[in-house]
Amino acid sequence: MRQRYLALLSMFASLPAMALTFQTRLENIEWKVEGDKFECRLIQPITDFGSGVFVRRAGEQAIFRLNAFNAMLGEGSATLLAAAAPWQPGRGDINLGSVRIGRGQVLFNSSQAQAASLVRGLLEGRTPLVRHYSSTSGTSEVRLLPVKFRQAYSDYEACTTKLLPKNFEQVRQSQIGFPGGGIDLDNQARANLQVMVEYMKADPSVNHITLDGHSDNSGNRLTNRDLSRRRALAVMDFFKENGIQESQITLRFHGEQYPLVRNSNAANRAKNRRVSVRLERVPAPEKNTSPVGTTNPASVS
Repeated sequence: MRQRYLALLSMFASLPAMALTFQTRLENIEWKVEGDKFECRLIQPITDFGSGVFVRRAGEQAIFRLNAFNAMLGEGSATLLAAAAPWQPGRGDINLGSVRIGRGQVLFNSSQAQAASLVRGLLEGRTPLVRHYSSTSGTSEVRLLPVKFRQAYSDYEACTTKLLPKNFEQVRQSQIGFPGGGIDLDNQARANLQVMVEYMKADPSVNHITLDGHSDNSGNRLTNRDLSRRRALAVMDFFKENGIQESQITLRFHGEQYPLVRNSNAANRAKNRRVSVRLERVPAPEKNTSPVGTTNPASVS
């Protein structure tokens, strides 16, 4: 395939006014939908090039990604267009701005706004087009075609309805507040914790929780320390009630020792009454492989 590409490149190098275009023949166009609870992808393979992919992660809007088998486009800036179809006279191309072509299989990831414009264009019969100019090889274009797009997009939207509310980067840390000064979880706290529980159940590799309880400086040090402990326990109890084992939870409490902001007014003190929650992937401990009948030295007291 690389030899075929190089032959094409040398043939067109002497014709700087022409664009080397990569696209799939009309009769071979297909869209594929792949995904799970974490990510949905809408893909059009591009013959002898790679693929164009709309990618939507949990908790985010979609981006558009261009993949390539080989380094067929040089590094640098390229223009992203929602191009009018030849059968749509009078309609001009929509310039969606520039993208930066990089190395590797993924040539670029668009912005969310650019991806949304490409989807609207495809629904109107427009063609996503990447136009790249190189001083050595001239102009190259990569095109996706809107053929069969509507049905595939419907399947893709069905996939997105099953995505988790947030991805791991969004859910891995949270501050559970106790603005009223007590130790009971309010509705907002419960909703935030429920999202974390759902993620842990969907991704078993996320298998550990660290809880850090905090208070403001309103009471004496011992009272504040106890309040921070009881708040952390309230959060731990929520996780346990929702199927998380206590052995998966590390609980710590710090009283007023680590404020988020200065305890200079009522609003700031409310922010400091909190439990910090952190989700982690903790490797399972290695099994003891000592031969039967021997003693592990670490266990000897």
